[in-house]
Amino acid sequence: MTKLKIERLTRCFQGLVALNDVSFSMEEGEILGIIGPNGAGKTTFINLVSGIIMPSSGRIEYKGRDITYAPAHERARLGIARTYQLIHPLENLSLIENVMVGSIFARGNGLKAARRKARDLCAALGLENLGRDTSKLTILEIKKMEIARALANEPEVLLLDEVMAGLNSDETRLLIGMVQSVAKERCLAVGVVEHVMGVIRELTHRVIVLEAGELIAQGPYEEVSKNPRVIEAYLGGAA
Repeated sequence: MTKLKIERLTRCFQGLVALNDVSFSMEEGEILGIIGPNGAGKTTFINLVSGIIMPSSGRIEYKGRDITYAPAHERARLGIARTYQLIHPLENLSLIENVMVGSIFARGNGLKAARRKARDLCAALGLENLGRDTSKLTILEIKKMEIARALANEPEVLLLDEVMAGLNSDETRLLIGMVQSVAKERCLAVGVVEHVMGVIRELTHRVIVLEAGELIAQGPYEEVSKNPRVIEAYLGGAA
């Protein structure tokens, strides 16, 4: 089932074209890699789909529904969730309270239901000592907390913006397995922005490549990584 359909999506910032006429879809159960050099339009795409910014033109469909100009809170309640490249935990709240935020504000759940949901999610992701201040968390725990907060939204589309950044190789492998399990168990369509090609190769089913706001290739990683234009624009000859 197609969860998200993007048609000719374009976004301009004061004459600068950040995303230009991009079209593709995301399917249920699929993990889609979104790659490209800095400034390619990857985070702009996530911001457009999550409703942080609005497109200059084009169309965004979620499960067949036009959400092109729907506000961010409406998209969240429909089932679109995201993480952020720069994570800023709510410092005055504990670990579990940070996760609860996703359930309270995105789903409109009460405190008891939100706490129960957050506790279950933290257990599933291996987070313990839930009353801790976020300043006491490791980088991996903060990443898990951010994913748990997004999952508290009960999404069907999950967008992860460089969630592996800053992790060592063991932590990265652990998080790859976690994302794969979550996507499969919850039948999610997952979009992953990532610069580490080993992660993209191991984690994703399909890849799209952006350059200067344009979609230049899409397909399985092994196929895309051999595309001469992708090698020239992004992989630097090291496919």
